[in-house]
Amino acid sequence: MNQKALFFLLPNFIFGIIIFGFFSLKQKNLMDSFHVPTEDWLAIQNDRKNTLASVCQKNNLLKPRSKLDSLVPKVGCSNWKRTIFILQAGLEMEASEIEHDHIHQTSLIKRMAAYPPPIQEEFLSNYTKVMFTRHPLERLVSAYRDKLLHSEPYYSTTVANEIRAMFRKNKNSSEKVSFQEFVSFIIAKPMNALDIHWKPMFLLCDPCNIHYDILGKYETLGLDSEHVLKAIGAPESLQYPSLKRYGSEKRTNGDITLEYLRQLNSEQIEKIKKLYEMDFLLFNYTMKYEDYFSLKS
Repeated sequence: MNQKALFFLLPNFIFGIIIFGFFSLKQKNLMDSFHVPTEDWLAIQNDRKNTLASVCQKNNLLKPRSKLDSLVPKVGCSNWKRTIFILQAGLEMEASEIEHDHIHQTSLIKRMAAYPPPIQEEFLSNYTKVMFTRHPLERLVSAYRDKLLHSEPYYSTTVANEIRAMFRKNKNSSEKVSFQEFVSFIIAKPMNALDIHWKPMFLLCDPCNIHYDILGKYETLGLDSEHVLKAIGAPESLQYPSLKRYGSEKRTNGDITLEYLRQLNSEQIEKIKKLYEMDFLLFNYTMKYEDYFSLKS
């Protein structure tokens, strides 16, 4: 096997990324793998793991499930896939040369379900495991902008038509789905039935029962990705790319997130916060989003 290969955990029917977990085929020994990791970064990692463990215990979430849906979309997943593809294929190329659609369809990045149970257990027990998260509300806005405001065949037609049918008197209306309609659509569905791009992150990667070696965050992506690449023994020349599918648009940030959240009424806000409550708690994000995003701006 290619010793630089990385494996994403994905069930047979899952495609995409919001939050994600992945495995390195290098045997895990993080203290040896890092080239003198900073004490501050290790302290942050310990804080994240301690918070996660505490919330898992308090909420009785230490119950392994039979199915693991691990990638978390809208947390920089496409760029991680580009990085993994380069390592897996052993290519000397730039991440910018890899098309978005190709990277989500390549057979070089294997799904966990493609391996027999004994191999899956080996991955879980012996290999470096990484999970990345993002503020739940910023991730939600990012998913809306990416999937409902662009001409993606499935989301801009099938999903959009379902939303229009639920909330519009004129069923033939072709006007783009509003953020309010999108949120109403999400909170009307059972949590487990939600699309991977806006399903709560904790349901995708089972962080209470898989002991991830690195807990990264989109908010500290630069620093965390640097340590991930060191941990898996990637060439020093390889860096996490900052490519964006729709390059003419500004990335979803605090200001943009607040702009969209202010379109919601108080009932929608409370219901969406309730939907993502475990994500807020497990990954230590504040529900006081006005303060959080104002400070980030």
